[in-house]
Amino acid sequence: MTPAPSKQTEMDQDSQPSEVAAKAVLLEECEEQFGLLQKLQNEIILADTEANDDQSNEAVNRLIAVTSELEQWQEMEPKLLTTSPDVLLAVGKEELQRLNSQLKMVLSCSQAKLDAQEKILKREQTWQAEKKEALNAVCEKITRLQRENEKSEHSVLQDMKRKINNLKDYHSSLMEMLSDMLAEHFPLPDPQGNGTKKKRAAAYDAEINLISLSEIIERLTNKTLETSHDPYVTTDDTFWPPYTEMLLRNGIATRHPEDCNKIRLENFF
Repeated sequence: MTPAPSKQTEMDQDSQPSEVAAKAVLLEECEEQFGLLQKLQNEIILADTEANDDQSNEAVNRLIAVTSELEQWQEMEPKLLTTSPDVLLAVGKEELQRLNSQLKMVLSCSQAKLDAQEKILKREQTWQAEKKEALNAVCEKITRLQRENEKSEHSVLQDMKRKINNLKDYHSSLMEMLSDMLAEHFPLPDPQGNGTKKKRAAAYDAEINLISLSEIIERLTNKTLETSHDPYVTTDDTFWPPYTEMLLRNGIATRHPEDCNKIRLENFF
């Protein structure tokens, strides 16, 4: 046996034709109102084309008429296009369904954003906990090091002073050894030209106060350290040419690219 249709099904089937009819009635009333509006617009356009030369008076009259009509419309209470319960029910139902669909979409987007924010919050909380642990470990290490430094500060200072003094002594000894070696193997020339043929060839004018090779190297070194932006030293008659040429040929010094009378200590780093 075929089951009898329920009351709800019958009501739905009955409501569908009534909704269609209600929409049809509402559309007819909208078309009537639209036709009335178009008719009024045509009258306004026709009145504009038939304007005479006295436009100022006409404009004033039109303004008075429009103002009066506006007051009438303001005093008039708005009326519904239709008072049919079926039409109002159908329109209201459709509007509520559309609003319900929009609210569902908003709810879905809000829920997605909320889930994303919860993930970000959990990640930030984990990151904060890790940073706190690292900060606590660093603070503990700093505290321990401060305690150790307070205990050994005096001993460390004394040890540092001792190392500095030893370094100064070692530097002084090296400079003395270098000066003695240069004085022994690279002496200043004999102005009298006495001795062997080689020494006579190296004779020089006694009136010129030559500087030793050690002093030349010291000047080059000091110039490089004091004015690193301009490390060149100008050579004059006090620089013995053989020693200057020896420094250039052995890569210890180099000439200025534009002035051949200037030399500088070569970069060894």
